[in-house]
Amino acid sequence: MNRRRFLAASASAAALHSATPGVEREVFLKAPGNGVAVMAYGFYTKPEGFDMASIEQRWSRSDTIDIAYHRTSKDHGRTWTNPVTIPTGEKRSNGMWRKHLRAGFVDPKSGRYLEFWNEGVLPTDNPIEGMRQWNLYYRIGVSGKPIPLLHEGAEFNLQHPLPGVFIGRNCAMLGDQTSAPVPAKDGSILLPIQISHLGPNGDYHNPTGALTYTDGALLHGTWKGGKLVWRMSQLLTGDPNRSTRGVVEPTVGVLADGRVLLVIRGSNDKRYELPSYRWYAISNDGGWKFSTPQPWTYDSKENFFSPSSCSQLLKHSNGKLYWLGNITPSNPKGNRPRYPFVIGEVDAGTGLLRKSTVRTVDDRQPGEHEILTLSNFYAREERGSKKIALHMTRLFALNNAWEGDAMLYRIDT
Repeated sequence: MNRRRFLAASASAAALHSATPGVEREVFLKAPGNGVAVMAYGFYTKPEGFDMASIEQRWSRSDTIDIAYHRTSKDHGRTWTNPVTIPTGEKRSNGMWRKHLRAGFVDPKSGRYLEFWNEGVLPTDNPIEGMRQWNLYYRIGVSGKPIPLLHEGAEFNLQHPLPGVFIGRNCAMLGDQTSAPVPAKDGSILLPIQISHLGPNGDYHNPTGALTYTDGALLHGTWKGGKLVWRMSQLLTGDPNRSTRGVVEPTVGVLADGRVLLVIRGSNDKRYELPSYRWYAISNDGGWKFSTPQPWTYDSKENFFSPSSCSQLLKHSNGKLYWLGNITPSNPKGNRPRYPFVIGEVDAGTGLLRKSTVRTVDDRQPGEHEILTLSNFYAREERGSKKIALHMTRLFALNNAWEGDAMLYRIDT
């Protein structure tokens, strides 16, 4: 067991400080040096206890993981095994194979641990080529073999993995760690995905000219013996005149009465005069059919601004459903600014954000570069303390070099 500090669970007082009242912040994993930012996340691997896995990713440009590492811990992150390299890029005859790791998940019904990721071959190694190439994979257990995620039915294969997905023409992908699976009321697994939009000619179509354009869907995974069988919900489509990137990076939560809530990243990229909102859709049938996506508001029905960035719904053992993400005081321009970062409670009846509960977790500090990104995160309930453990890098995506240490925040509930 490697005794080097990785998760600073027993960090000295000098290394630990409060970012805001009720929030503690510490370094989870330092970046290796100038020009590279590190993003790192911790996941429980069993339904109870303190066994964990951690995924570290190193970044030096947008939407590309230079290399990744996997570690495990038996003692709640006080010590970790030596890192095991996870290749994320390889030159092949038809281009560059790339792999983007996503969230780990313990299924409470089966007790099994799952890890998900996107992979595909990019002809010229341009990340945007992923809109025609990404495919979904997962593994069962921390050392399981890769399994392509295919819809139930004989017609589905690696080139046609899901309804309306044809690799080479469009793709299916997990947008970020926050598009994490959750357990459904019926014991199945709900996995929110995005699918690059097909046009009338049956090829990827971007109707707005923004960076990307995608639709959304919810996958339902059901165990049959030791195998998962997947089926897909209806496709969620956005209004290109209101969200210029469509339905992006949905996050899923189950309300107390069993209705399924999707909160969606939108964008006003290329059309900054549009208000930049979060969007939401609700299902009354367990996540198969959804309402038309609408701007997500406070419970007072007031609109709020939010940049084009990931967000996460997190169910806590106290019965509350929390939302974590960015809310800005004025209308953002596309992806920015991605601060401040906030947390709030979701109203159990309406599925809207309770304004009175929204509080800041972290924000840009005096003297910090305006390029600061407080996003690309993952949150979980910390066992023992019952606090919300938030993994997030204070990222500075500078033109000449990326910078940022992976941080761990502990948020009082």
